[in-house]
Amino acid sequence: MNTLSLAHTAPSSPTSPSASRTVGDLLREWRQRRRMSQLLLATEADVSTRHLSFVESGRAVPSREMVMHLAERLDVPLRARNALLVAAGYAPLFRERPLSDPQLAAAREAVELVLKGHEPYPALAIDRHWTIVASNNALAPLLSGASPELLKPPVNALRLSLHPDGIAGSIVNWHAWREHALTRLQRQIEVSGDGTLSALRDELAAYPAPPSAEEAEHDSAAVNQIAVPLRLRTPIGELSFFSTTTVFGTPVDVTLSELAIEAFFPADQQTAAALREFADSQRAEAAS
Repeated sequence: MNTLSLAHTAPSSPTSPSASRTVGDLLREWRQRRRMSQLLLATEADVSTRHLSFVESGRAVPSREMVMHLAERLDVPLRARNALLVAAGYAPLFRERPLSDPQLAAAREAVELVLKGHEPYPALAIDRHWTIVASNNALAPLLSGASPELLKPPVNALRLSLHPDGIAGSIVNWHAWREHALTRLQRQIEVSGDGTLSALRDELAAYPAPPSAEEAEHDSAAVNQIAVPLRLRTPIGELSFFSTTTVFGTPVDVTLSELAIEAFFPADQQTAAALREFADSQRAEAAS
């Protein structure tokens, strides 16, 4: 995995999973996923319940504007909005460019600046399926115990963290971290309805616990913690992190709407000092 080298992945089709579905079927599915009644959605969208019922049943074909209006009220992801438009007989509205596209140069530079600026602490950029598309130099110590096979692109961040051949054996609080990861993934599935994420969840849930996982995890529910930490045994000592997620605001490109930056912050002074020392040693080595 090349540090600060964005993966050049080809855009995928936004419509293939639902190519044979009607726009009414898809809208009803999104409404139910959002746990909204027809009455509630009709009220929020300022349309009649009768008209919404006709749209969902196929008795009425919504205009392009109505499809987008309902998708906005349902907070449908951009990729799925394109699928709704196609199902209704309209052209997709949102483009999906690869990250290597010249028109995404400014966004690509922004990602690299954030990753580089976060050093000496680790950070990585991921796509909608948790594939790592970029990372900074500080990530290296966290991956020392992973199998080279799992580090061959495309690298899935969640698979890497919980796979027996990944860094699972290095995670001190594996059970707590696994629960956190699966819960977060489940929320993402509920929001997106993504089948690939559902398959990933099932795969991760089936992984066995590493032998070291039965060791003490006594502080995983400590009342003084502000978040579930990621605690790792690494060549530079035991490190403890909490993380934040950054996304692009108001994107109109599918790729950017699905890109997120996971930034890890030291949860204690020992971790901060170890990472600073590691960064200093890397700079000294590069200068010699």
